[in-house]
Amino acid sequence: MSLTQGLISTSWLWGTGLLASLVILWALIRAPWGVLTGERRLQHLLFGATVVLMLMWTMRAGLSPGLSIHFLGMTTLTLMFGWDLAILSGSLALVGMAIIGQESWDTLSVNVLCSVVVPVLASLGVLRLVEAKLPPNFFVYLFLCAFFGAGVATAVGGMVMALLLWVDGVYPWMKIYLEYVRFLPLIMFPEGLLNGILMTGMMVFHPDWIRTFDARRYIDEQ
Repeated sequence: MSLTQGLISTSWLWGTGLLASLVILWALIRAPWGVLTGERRLQHLLFGATVVLMLMWTMRAGLSPGLSIHFLGMTTLTLMFGWDLAILSGSLALVGMAIIGQESWDTLSVNVLCSVVVPVLASLGVLRLVEAKLPPNFFVYLFLCAFFGAGVATAVGGMVMALLLWVDGVYPWMKIYLEYVRFLPLIMFPEGLLNGILMTGMMVFHPDWIRTFDARRYIDEQ
């Protein structure tokens, strides 16, 4: 889910830029800077995750500009660091990709919105729904928040990008459907599997790395 220069109209670029800037500003305000500055391990984890995200996003497939598909990984970042640091990490990864020429500066705001903000908020929504409606359980958290949440994040982010391209008149809907939308279900399962495997490993060996996972609540009290 990434765009190249010259695809989106100026009005949409300004609109998405304003929206992305407001979300990033709110993430900057809400981020736990006191904890982050005092914990070198957390700093290393966040920096390492950002670098891994950049490397993962360089591997993509697609036929037409703006209709490429790649792994997101934003669900893992959301569960590990919380929505605020996940948005900052994903945005920083996209800036890094723009610096090395893998992304366009002109469409950076659209890519931040569709590849970072929307997937993070979708992952957060699944997490909040699970916490509100279901009992605290290790496997419920793993399968619904990690596996299922990652698939939902990919689908929602992809559909937002597809609708934006269609509404802006970049491509006709049939082309978007044939080259992009119909392949979203194929990436949802491997996206869920990738995030699920990563979260499983951390939940077993390093549960303290996961900001949204309370081992005492999900394991000790069962």
